[in-house]
Amino acid sequence: MTTRVGGAIGTARRTPRQLRSRLTVATLLEAAAQVFEREGLDATTNRIAERAGYSVGTLYQYFPDKHALLYALAERHLDDAEDALRQLSDRLERERPDWEGTVRLMAAAVVDLHRDRPRLHALMSAHAPRAPEGVARLEALRTALAAELAGHLVRCGHGGTDPSRTAALLVHAADAQLHGVLLGADDAEAELGRSLLALS
Repeated sequence: MTTRVGGAIGTARRTPRQLRSRLTVATLLEAAAQVFEREGLDATTNRIAERAGYSVGTLYQYFPDKHALLYALAERHLDDAEDALRQLSDRLERERPDWEGTVRLMAAAVVDLHRDRPRLHALMSAHAPRAPEGVARLEALRTALAAELAGHLVRCGHGGTDPSRTAALLVHAADAQLHGVLLGADDAEAELGRSLLALS
């Protein structure tokens, strides 16, 4: 979570250090996720605080506004995505599937990250503040995933003359399709897998 003291829009007011404070922030973030999923951008800090069981004054000790909460949720999502990429990389190295199996494992991992609370994910994608640190983390994640895919393209004899470029195209295509079309769809995993196979 970004920790600039002073509460610029999109950043937390302070970093929780004591266990009780960390639990309070975790509760506020879970409440925010629930309220954003239900109400979208109409969510208010009052309703989030009420859902968490705290006063709005307690919420404001940590977050200056609802945009800071949305940004913190987006950062938490990036943490989950980094963990998922590590697990995917380990599994692909262990199992070494063919290209179709590789794409299907990637599609499953990406869709799993977005399976719960699709409205919240759409909200984070469209409206979470674009703080430089968050943008850098997202780009690093895309770069790492593209590098991972490029290696498997070469291993499986795919990707043409420029596997790195093909891998980058696949990563950006997956991101655009998931957030633009497939978010929350029952067949998202299969549809994304088919689309990526067709592109590669």
